[in-house]
Amino acid sequence: MKNSNTLRHTIVGAALVVACGLIFASCDMFNGDFLDRSARGGLSEDVISNTSGGVQNLLNGAYSALTGVQGGGSLGGGASWFSAQNNWEYAVVAGGLFHKGSVGGDQGQILTIGKHEMDASIADFNALWGARFEGVSRANQVISLAKQSDQVTESQRTSIIAQARFLRGHFYFELKRNFGRVPYITDTTQSTNQPNVGEGALTWDKIKADFQFAKDNLSANMGEIGRANQWAAAAYLGKVHVYLQEYQQAREELDAVIQNGTNAVGTPYALTSDFTAMFDPARENNSGVVFAIQNTGNDGSGGFDNSRGGMALNYPHSPSPFGCCGFYQPTQWLVESYRVDPSTGLPSADGMDPAQGPTLKSDQGVSATAQYDVSDRTVDPRLEHTVGRRGVPFKDWGPHPGARWIREQPNGGPYAPKKHVYSQSDQNTFGTSNSWGAKGSAIDYHVIRFADVLLMAAEAHAAPEASGGDMGTATDYVNRVRSRAQGDEVTNSDNLAFAAAEATSESEVLSQTGLSAFDWVVRTDNQTTYMLLDADNPGTIDSWAVYDLPDYEVGTYSSLTQGSSTPMEKIMHERKLELAGEGHRLYDLVRRSGFWANGGGNGDSAGQFSSMAADRLEAIYGHESSDNTIGVKNVSDFNAANVKPIFPVPQRQIDLSTGGVLQQNPQYR
Repeated sequence: MKNSNTLRHTIVGAALVVACGLIFASCDMFNGDFLDRSARGGLSEDVISNTSGGVQNLLNGAYSALTGVQGGGSLGGGASWFSAQNNWEYAVVAGGLFHKGSVGGDQGQILTIGKHEMDASIADFNALWGARFEGVSRANQVISLAKQSDQVTESQRTSIIAQARFLRGHFYFELKRNFGRVPYITDTTQSTNQPNVGEGALTWDKIKADFQFAKDNLSANMGEIGRANQWAAAAYLGKVHVYLQEYQQAREELDAVIQNGTNAVGTPYALTSDFTAMFDPARENNSGVVFAIQNTGNDGSGGFDNSRGGMALNYPHSPSPFGCCGFYQPTQWLVESYRVDPSTGLPSADGMDPAQGPTLKSDQGVSATAQYDVSDRTVDPRLEHTVGRRGVPFKDWGPHPGARWIREQPNGGPYAPKKHVYSQSDQNTFGTSNSWGAKGSAIDYHVIRFADVLLMAAEAHAAPEASGGDMGTATDYVNRVRSRAQGDEVTNSDNLAFAAAEATSESEVLSQTGLSAFDWVVRTDNQTTYMLLDADNPGTIDSWAVYDLPDYEVGTYSSLTQGSSTPMEKIMHERKLELAGEGHRLYDLVRRSGFWANGGGNGDSAGQFSSMAADRLEAIYGHESSDNTIGVKNVSDFNAANVKPIFPVPQRQIDLSTGGVLQQNPQYR
């Protein structure tokens, strides 16, 4: 539950000090020159060292930098979505699983990023860089003051420094995988004008050292949910090893987490009984969470800084109950990926390769007032908890009404995002708005969750580059994730809470009075939902859309070696199904290409970047823009030759560096 024994309220309390000007500077003070000032979130050393609990409060300020948002904007300056917790512009849109969405000209730079046509001048990159370095700066100040403070015990000092190093490791991990060449600043760095190449630059070994220190010096039970603990550090260390394809070390860390890991209050890690628990604020901080960024709903601040403000654009558009703004729309490619063989429940051949086989039906180009029925093609039920599509319950908001909630179908397609959206029954508790009506959500962002650990460990056992792994263990880990999805079917009973009426026959539906267009009635005798399309003629069936849901199946593998696809293809496909929209996809494609394992982003090396990621993106965009799918035309000119494994070092930062100490990535010269 969100209201018990959690770091959330401590962080929210720290963030609320913004209004008093005690902890954070204003956004317009941060224009990119972050290395030449003290960390926002910092009090003077005299105040901290002579205030009981001051270092702990400063640590809480470092945790609050995880939100990436302050004052309705990015901690790095600019819009809040530039530095969203899940990197949705950079990992998901640029990874081909979601379109930018909305209308063509709105936030056009996100389409530029999605099509990999970007350059170093795009403000989004500077904001992302700054927001993550804000976290580094706060963590460094905590470490420095914890070493000096006479107000903490030695055990407290060790724990505070270890938590700060975990956070610093996280922020540097984010910077490294996005930008490659990054300057390395610690609590003892004398000059902030540091190079991003050569011996003094950030390396993966330095990131690993932070997580190793945290693992060695944090307790398993921290007494408060939301804090980093020993096992979260071990999982993150294992994740870095996976990025570098250091699979033996990854297995050692991740297998131990799977077998013995617990969360920060001592609950053993385990998959929750149902997938939806991971996106329900009332059930979050559960056994399936390894490390999460804590979000809240209406906290009294009048904004969404602590409420996933980085996702503010990404709700169904007006006249939906969310009002704004219709961005972040799942691709048809992603939807097709959830197709399964109805006899086995395993991914079908065309699900593994969505460019093949008959297209799963969509309502692209279908009026919201035209009749429509949901495709009867058998699918993995996780589709319905990831993608909002017409006729399927959109949590408890009723059947998704199709084009009525889509801002511009030809631009973004017919689908809506779902995982971060709060339920209607919880909107007053777990939802919030800012001054211009954009929404925020209390749904936490899972930096690492247990299903992710299982799939990374499966990869470490099954990857062709690995040696000493066990295919049986890899199969077991994947099957554990798939087995949990078996009970996740949506049903039309999900539409009951806010239905206009219940009925037990079609004649009873047609006899309803006083209904408005797009009200819905649930037939409880056959689990069918009727949505009224023409309020002037409710007594005829032609005025209703009748939604009968498809079959859902999830099977397990006898071995990952079965069938025509490789074990790694199955594991990467499973990551797509399980983690879609959660900020992994482009990073997964890049690391599997061997870029990081072959020195990518270090020093003067451009790294070896195979065409795997570019080829996959080319297939996705070709599929999205073709006439036989949904025909999203704004990606029809995608050029795979533009795809690069990392983003450009922001030109603003290069210009601010003294003596040209910051150098651009070779891919952008």
